[in-house]
Amino acid sequence: MAMNEDGCVTAAVAAGMTPAVALFRSLADETRLRIVQRLAVGEARVVDLTGELGLAQSTVSKHLACLRDCGLVDYRVEGRQSFYVLTRPELLDLLAAAEGVLAATGAAVALCPAYGSADSAVEAMTR
Repeated sequence: MAMNEDGCVTAAVAAGMTPAVALFRSLADETRLRIVQRLAVGEARVVDLTGELGLAQSTVSKHLACLRDCGLVDYRVEGRQSFYVLTRPELLDLLAAAEGVLAATGAAVALCPAYGSADSAVEAMTR
């Protein structure tokens, strides 16, 4: 399964995978999840996101482009500024359900041999 350098599923690859796989791949990056969580509070400009999340402008722009390609984020232009917003508010319900699953499984997900890590296992056990 081909991905571009930032882990975002390209349109050509997404056409060959199920929509669910493409959705979860787009959300599998911590930076994109942080951006989604921030946009859940309200619209934001790239400069707002860089300041609030402590990320470089190029990083934020790259991840916003991925989220836009997946149809999860869009923007509106006002003068010389672009304001980004979530396009699918039901995404927040999905993320809340995921938090419930994580709470129910405890450290099991963090200890998963394929996708877990020692750092995430320690974090899950200290919750």
